[in-house]
Amino acid sequence: MFNKKRSLFSRLSGSTPNNSSYDAFEDEFPEPATQTQKQTEIRNTKSPDTDVNENNIIEEDSGAGELPVDVLQTADEIIIHAFVAGVRPDELNVSISRDVVIIEGTRAERQQVSTADYFTQELFWGSFTRTIMLPQEVDVDNATAHSKDGLLTLTLPKLDRTRQTKLKVKVG
Repeated sequence: MFNKKRSLFSRLSGSTPNNSSYDAFEDEFPEPATQTQKQTEIRNTKSPDTDVNENNIIEEDSGAGELPVDVLQTADEIIIHAFVAGVRPDELNVSISRDVVIIEGTRAERQQVSTADYFTQELFWGSFTRTIMLPQEVDVDNATAHSKDGLLTLTLPKLDRTRQTKLKVKVG
């Protein structure tokens, strides 16, 4: 039997004759990959233990929880925001080098509740870690960390590699 190509209108409207077989309109064009599919493809091409995503954030598959972060910049600083609600300062460890920040901690559940007594349990309890590759070198000595209302803010001054200084030569 001869397969006649359907009109654009019939493809857009989804109408089909009852007695004809055809390829669906969706089959003519492959669906674009979603962000999740792209990340899965990237993970499958990297080492199973470590992955650097498109935001230069290293994701480690160590069983620890993932700490969501925002990384932004101003003209002079790189700023990192992370929600650490429920984490005491002594349970938080922030390590900074010129091009990497590592945030580690433990969110401990303060009360013991039987799993059977939960209606919904979505909060993460346990250890977490996040390694962030910085887009530019930072001044480690002048970096600051501040926490308010469960939001950790790291302020990392950028190193200015183009800045020059004149030195006076002393005699003697």
